[in-house]
Parts: sequence; structure tokens; C-alpha cells
Amino acid sequence: QVQLVESGGGLVQAGGSLRLSCAASGRTFSSYAMGWYRQATGKERELVAAISSGGSTYYAESVKGRFTISRDNAKNTVYLQMNSLKPEDTAVYYCNANPPSPRYWGQGTQVTVSS
Repeated sequence: QVQLVESGGGLVQAGGSLRLSCAASGRTFSSYAMGWYRQATGKERELVAAISSGGSTYYAESVKGRFTISRDNAKNTVYLQMNSLKPEDTAVYYCNANPPSPRYWGQGTQVTVSS
């Protein structure tokens, strides 16, 4: 059974940092483009950052310069380093393939940024 498990969320003050991890099990994702998505209360889920199998990256304009996506294929894990966090970054963060597959949505990890 394929699973993507997100961790690392929490409550942080504006300006703070968090590092999210997405551990994959059940299959190897090294050949997949992967993405971090987030969904704030009352809003649509959106792509925040993505990384190709070769390491090329994409960032949404709202997080460019503050977030960094990376991957460790040996550990089958994708990371999202989030710096200079803002209250508007508050959301549940998910990882999935890019484009996403409905089979791979996990529970997500809550990130709350207080002002």
C-alpha cells in the first residue's frame, strides 16, 4: 500500500521557520515529480512548491524566496523548508506527486503562524 506521511507542522510566530517532511512508503518516488500543497480554511488546495525527478524546482509566487523544496531519494523523502513564515501561510500542508494523484493524499500536517 502506497502512503505519503507528512510531518513537521506546528505553531510558530510570524517570522519563524519550520521544516516539513514527507516520507513515502510502498513504492519508490524517485522518478516522480513531487509537490507540496496547502489548503487554508475555506480555500481551494493549491500547489506551493514542486521538484522534478532531476531536481528542478517551482515555487508559487507567494512563497518564492522563503520556501525551499528538496528531496532525498535514498530516503524516499521530500522536504519543505519554510522561513520567514507569515500568518497567511497558515494551512494544512500535503505532499503528493505533481500532478497530484487522488490515491496519494495523506492526512497532511497543520501549520499555524501567529501574528
